[in-house]
Amino acid sequence: MTGSQFPLVAVYADESCLGNGREGDNPGGAGALIEYRTGAGAVVRRDLWASEPATTNNRMALRSVIEVFRALSAKQHRLSVIFTTDSSYIVKGMTEWLPKWVAKGWRTRTGAVLNRELWCEAAAAVGGHEVQWRWVRGHDSHPQNEYANDLAVLAARRMSRSDGAVESGFDAWLAAKRAKGLMPRPPDPFPDSAAFRAAAPLPPCTGPRLS
Repeated sequence: MTGSQFPLVAVYADESCLGNGREGDNPGGAGALIEYRTGAGAVVRRDLWASEPATTNNRMALRSVIEVFRALSAKQHRLSVIFTTDSSYIVKGMTEWLPKWVAKGWRTRTGAVLNRELWCEAAAAVGGHEVQWRWVRGHDSHPQNEYANDLAVLAARRMSRSDGAVESGFDAWLAAKRAKGLMPRPPDPFPDSAAFRAAAPLPPCTGPRLS
């Protein structure tokens, strides 16, 4: 479907896991920059971040989806959300893999699907909204993506969380970067609602084929 049915929100999310893949407990963080327009047309930004003491990049990517959509659902409004991430795990999972996993009882040729409980949490959190999943290349000087990455890394280092969306520090962060000759690329403009393309709704995680 083309064009948003509900108020439009742009989300830029990223994740971090310090020591990902190494033995032992690796702390991780998820960060997101949330943008929306007021009735007067001004763009408002909010930040969100969360952390876990022992995790992986993929689990924190899923956590970014869960935390963002829980925050967006707090006032029980239905929204059209463009969710931008550099995680192909999220984009492919939400648009291609998850429906197949549900249909096949969460089994693949190599065994059980990893992180099933988080995929189900993410699918439940997304429910009720329409979403366009968008991939961008990571660490490519994309201002909003780089900012979300910095939020995630800081959350992992401090083991902190925002407990919902809070006032954003994006403008000050971007000014500080540019004072050092970094981030010359302009931020993505707020998207056009007419160009919104919703992905297919996600199937429920429960059903007779699941065990």
